[in-house]
Amino acid sequence: MRLVPNQAFAWMNVPIRLRPAGGENAFCVSNRVTPVRQRRNDPVNTSWSKADLHIHTNYSSDGTASVIDILEYVAANTDLRVIAVTDHDRIDGALEARQIAGSYGIEVIVGEEVSTVEGHMLALFIEEPLLPHCPAAETIAAVHAQGGLCIPAHPYGWRVPSMGQTRLHERCVGPDCEWPIDAIETFNAGLWLARNNVQAAAVARQLNMPGCGGSDSHHLPTLGLGYTQFPGTTAADLRAAIKSGQIQAGGMQWTLGHNVEFIKRWLVGQTQRVLRPSTP
Repeated sequence: MRLVPNQAFAWMNVPIRLRPAGGENAFCVSNRVTPVRQRRNDPVNTSWSKADLHIHTNYSSDGTASVIDILEYVAANTDLRVIAVTDHDRIDGALEARQIAGSYGIEVIVGEEVSTVEGHMLALFIEEPLLPHCPAAETIAAVHAQGGLCIPAHPYGWRVPSMGQTRLHERCVGPDCEWPIDAIETFNAGLWLARNNVQAAAVARQLNMPGCGGSDSHHLPTLGLGYTQFPGTTAADLRAAIKSGQIQAGGMQWTLGHNVEFIKRWLVGQTQRVLRPSTP
């Protein structure tokens, strides 16, 4: 989630890496950060791949990059094998991306950052758009009915609609819990405060829940700054890894420069939307 101007400038630039410790679903925080920008043919671990599970295109009202621009940038500048396009309350950009992604050597997961009454949630592996502004419990049921996965986005983000602010740690406990989510976004590269990710990782550990990472990218230079590592190379491998808890979340926060550039591009985009209302 990227709000303007509430999240216009990050005052902290603290690299965070979330890695397993003491069990496949447990997480801890480390200052070590694997470089994000690597050649696609030189991964960190030959048996593991990277996925960015939180990306916005210009189909989102605050996104600045087109689907084609994103695919070209990911292919040329990152080592990501899989990306999830998660525009706000719509999936048309994700469907477009999936249709042409093969030409770029990338696999695209159709996703959506859906607005629920209690906060934002990433819905992955879906085929139909979700009705926004419903109770989270209803939205989770709707995602699971499609065979999708539910991941609270930036659950402890400051000044963004977040499910952690509405008792996430209580409502996801037990086999018959109110919110049967599949994972938690424990690293969001776009958050203002590093401690928000630390808190999300701590809650994931408390709930014995897998932790995912994503860039929350709204413009090209932030693609891949947050990521999820998983064994395998495909979206199907990633899905299986999330379900089994065999994932690692990591990355580096947006810098001040990233935030300034985003504001500039957002302002240009808003001007273009006014002049050309039909542009997504």
